[in-house]
Amino acid sequence: MNKKTAILSILLFLLSFPIITQAVCPVCTIAVGAGVGLCRYLGIDDAISGTWIGGLIISLIAWTIDWLNKKNIRFLFRKILAAIFYYVIVILPLYKMNIMGHPDNKLWGMDKLLAGIIVGSVVFILSVLFNDFLKKKNQGKVYFPFQRVVVPILFLIIASYIMSLIC
Repeated sequence: MNKKTAILSILLFLLSFPIITQAVCPVCTIAVGAGVGLCRYLGIDDAISGTWIGGLIISLIAWTIDWLNKKNIRFLFRKILAAIFYYVIVILPLYKMNIMGHPDNKLWGMDKLLAGIIVGSVVFILSVLFNDFLKKKNQGKVYFPFQRVVVPILFLIIASYIMSLIC
């Protein structure tokens, strides 16, 4: 079984389970994670891979904060600490393994992967806010099934396309 078939099989398997509504749904998180793996596997530019990594980080932060809320775990600066934690555990190893920081791999004066992570983080946050706006406009209901999944993924796809034009 090749890597593409394995990734697709795992994704389809995970999508077959019913999902409880969360801050950012697990299906979206899995789709973003699959996007990161696929980008790296296909050799896509680091700025585009970074866009998906940034989306994944924001999704994990939201998921963690939601989990802490459900477990009634409250402490000072928990949201900021969760954000710092995820950015550090993603970015630091990339620097340590020399995946980030190469002087010839720059966009806007910074590492392409880091630039992509920043863009992806901002785009993912905007997509969640846009989805919330759409739901509010429609009396708290989604306009179409899996809107909560489609909107962030669509925003990341558009951002990836724009990043491909820039790079």
